[in-house]
Amino acid sequence: MADILPFHQKRAPEPEPLWREALGQRLRATREEQGGRLVDVAERAGISPQYLSEIERGRKEPSSEMIAAVTGALGVELADLLIGVAGAVRGRHGAGLAVGRRPAGPVLMAA
Repeated sequence: MADILPFHQKRAPEPEPLWREALGQRLRATREEQGGRLVDVAERAGISPQYLSEIERGRKEPSSEMIAAVTGALGVELADLLIGVAGAVRGRHGAGLAVGRRPAGPVLMAA
């Protein structure tokens, strides 16, 4: 249930999502949608399963080469992955914002 705040109080804005977290969530979702196992995707990408797991959990910031290797192992286009990640980040902060611009005032999110 939503908290009831006096009119003059505002909720603290949610922290910006980290790129590596959004990327990892998208990679994991794509792998799971395909029914792929972490070890198999990691092997095709030429990385260890532990490293792929850390990427998917948003613990590691992979290089562009590593992202390309994982998307290749998943059989998805890099551009499609990046659009999905950008959409996930954008969706958390309002879809109507122009690229590179922040809202002028605090953003209130519904509970």
